Amino acid sequence: MAGMGKRMRPHTLTVPKPLIPIAGKPIVRRLVEDIAKVCHEPIEEVAFIIGHFGEKVEQNLIKIAEAVGAKGSIYYQEEALGTAHAILCAQESLQGKVVVAFADTLFKADFQLDTNADGTIWVQRVEDPRPFGVIKLNEQNEITDFVEKPEHFVSDLAIIGIYYFRDGEYLRSELQYLLDNDIKDKGEFQLTNALENMKNKGTTFIPAVISEWLDCGNKNATVYTNQRYLEYIKDEEGLVASSAQLENAVVIPPVYIGENVRITNSVIGPHVSIGNNTNVYNSVVSNSIIQEDTSLKNGNVANSMLGNFVVFEGRQSDLSLGDFNTLTE
Repeated sequence: MAGMGKRMRPHTLTVPKPLIPIAGKPIVRRLVEDIAKVCHEPIEEVAFIIGHFGEKVEQNLIKIAEAVGAKGSIYYQEEALGTAHAILCAQESLQGKVVVAFADTLFKADFQLDTNADGTIWVQRVEDPRPFGVIKLNEQNEITDFVEKPEHFVSDLAIIGIYYFRDGEYLRSELQYLLDNDIKDKGEFQLTNALENMKNKGTTFIPAVISEWLDCGNKNATVYTNQRYLEYIKDEEGLVASSAQLENAVVIPPVYIGENVRITNSVIGPHVSIGNNTNVYNSVVSNSIIQEDTSLKNGNVANSMLGNFVVFEGRQSDLSLGDFNTLTE
């Protein structure tokens, strides 16, 4: 998660993209928790590969690891040299059984991870595989090829960016081999090259097909992911905090409403997440993410993201306002 998140600006000018909340929790926390659910063994360590995001961000990441009963570790990628290089930045943690995940992806899965397999590539069927890396399978359901952005149809199983390796040390040595021999693809050290080398040496990779793949690459995709995630968890308790104050308010579930939120003369939902200490007055809000300490007044807001400490008054319906912005009409 060392990238700058440029497609998510202005929301990533003050926080890294994986800490943007989805249904009340940061994207990366949702990801860590969901991976833990499909692993039937305890998680011992969560290693975060980041840029220099600051001490507060790092403390939040450590807490995310601790929330699943694991030790948290922080590593830095000083220069964007590709996925293989990024993973190798955490080489001290590449031991034993390892899950590698890129932190702008969420998923819904109905399987338990087979930790006895050499390796597992998580995939989803897609209608148009051309923008993705895909896998080919043989009759034994083993992966035979990795094909990046195929111009002609070879498979509809797209790689979503989550991988399991039974032998972390072996993965580390294959990643190091790429760097030592300056083996690059499109100018960067790529994980797919290491996977290909491992497969050619006899490593058997199998697919794990997820039921839904959710992207957090830009504002619209993130708002949609929030919508889908609220549908996943709509039966959980505590989605509306007991400290929230609702005065002449209509709430259409599923929604998430954080601590000390005040909603007055407004309609909220469906598919809305509102962060702590936010005030909404005389407004209609649907299918949107509003973060903490924000004020929304006289708005008709849909398909929108409002950051932290935002002040908005007006009638505009599709918004993307970053932290500390004020917009009134």
